[in-house]
Amino acid sequence: EPSRPVAGDAAGWSMEERLYNQVWGMFEDLARTSAAYRSAVDFADGRMDRELDEVLSDPRHRLGGSGNAAREAAQARRDELVAQARAVLDRDLAQLTAEAEVVEPALPAAYARWDNPVWHGHTAPEQPPMAVRLGDLHLPERPDLRIPMLVRFPLERGLWIDNGRTGSEAAMTMDTDRLRRVAMDAAVAHVVRMLAVHPGGRLSVHVIDAAGAGAASLEPLVRSGVLAAPPAAGAAGVTETLARLTRRVDLAQMAVRAGAPEELPPDLDTSDQLLVVHDFPHGFDDRAVTQLRYLADEGPAVGVHLLMVADRDEASAYGPLLDPLWRSLMRLSPVPDDHLADPWVGHAWTFEPALPPAGSRVLDLVLERVAQSRG
Repeated sequence: EPSRPVAGDAAGWSMEERLYNQVWGMFEDLARTSAAYRSAVDFADGRMDRELDEVLSDPRHRLGGSGNAAREAAQARRDELVAQARAVLDRDLAQLTAEAEVVEPALPAAYARWDNPVWHGHTAPEQPPMAVRLGDLHLPERPDLRIPMLVRFPLERGLWIDNGRTGSEAAMTMDTDRLRRVAMDAAVAHVVRMLAVHPGGRLSVHVIDAAGAGAASLEPLVRSGVLAAPPAAGAAGVTETLARLTRRVDLAQMAVRAGAPEELPPDLDTSDQLLVVHDFPHGFDDRAVTQLRYLADEGPAVGVHLLMVADRDEASAYGPLLDPLWRSLMRLSPVPDDHLADPWVGHAWTFEPALPPAGSRVLDLVLERVAQSRG
């Protein structure tokens, strides 16, 4: 009998780190056991094909009645191998499912789904999180077995929520306006999570929404007063916001190079910064595009992070100039899409963003507590 799984049963100095490592262990286990099953099926199919080729190449089988028996025997051997592989896969999947059932309820807020009770009593922590949950990942062998997608924080690369309709089959079936709203709702959910799992005042959020098209999704953030400033609108707002954050990166880099990272101007916000850009490249001129690329490349090392909600096709006028920007960002889909690969065997995993349940007020409740923690 396999041992009963226990939440936090992994290496680490804290429960948060142990759970993080355990989730990644589950991720790797599911990737490898699925790879072993697929490899076994491919081997069985290949062997059957070779055996059938031998049958067809022998005139005695073609002319006599033994050909059908040989084909049936080859099919039976293939089915037996696949059944054995499936039994091993099912055993491993059952163990991983049991582990997920004990791990999911034990996850801290930074890793938890929005329907987890941990949010009901959540208060601002004393330390920033080591990672945040962006969504769930699953494979076709067991679609109901979801692995939390945890990304280390501070973010090493920016995030890009793709609201274009050419990104996936699911996106192509959705109305354009609906897809854009879902993408912006996903961005807001990520922002609320990051704010909630940081100590009060340790993360400042800036928003560029040049045309105001994301106002409906942004309304909870604006109403609660947790943004560093109202969403920047128009070309002037884009210019001012990018100039402020570019100065922040420049000064932080100079301080680090001088060996005095704490020696910063008193008017400079030293907390981590998160810039949310909606509807790019609307309102951006060539200089603003250059500054955005600079923030994407240099910002993460000094605590300035980027979250873009954009359709790459709308920026096609810039041609290959923006290719490095898109490559530097982690692409996320606002709808289920199998566009992410694992680092072990390279499976295509279906990603689903972490969104609150329909009709839930959890984001509003969390934002109220975030606002209270900031005084």
